[in-house]
Amino acid sequence: MTSGVIPILRYTDAPAAIDFLCRTFGFERQMVVPGENGTVAHAQLVLGGGMIMLGSEPDTEFQRLMRQIDESGRSAVQTTYVVVSDADAHHDRAKAEGAEIVSPLTDRDYGGRDYACRDPEGHVWCFGTYDPWREQSAGA
Repeated sequence: MTSGVIPILRYTDAPAAIDFLCRTFGFERQMVVPGENGTVAHAQLVLGGGMIMLGSEPDTEFQRLMRQIDESGRSAVQTTYVVVSDADAHHDRAKAEGAEIVSPLTDRDYGGRDYACRDPEGHVWCFGTYDPWREQSAGA
């Protein structure tokens, strides 16, 4: 199953972000289009049936619609939730690779176990075992 909803993120240092996201969170490069001067024009990273797209912060009309987290006082305006099979192992890997854990591993009343962390540029990521697609079809 794939999702028709694909978050788009902007990074100041997209090449470093791609390395971090792959090494730390388990994403895989599906496509990386180099830009000028060591930037990334467009990248697609996949994990399970999901995908994110990202790029460097070129001065384009579209990119000007978004602010970098450091421009907003380090407050994220959105977060991305990613379903993983083992939240504890994922948490331990992220912590070992230097992700800032901002919400500890927690068992949720509605099911699943999750945690939240920040990547080096401040984006907040949530990883957990709760899969709303599976829960919805199980209850149908």
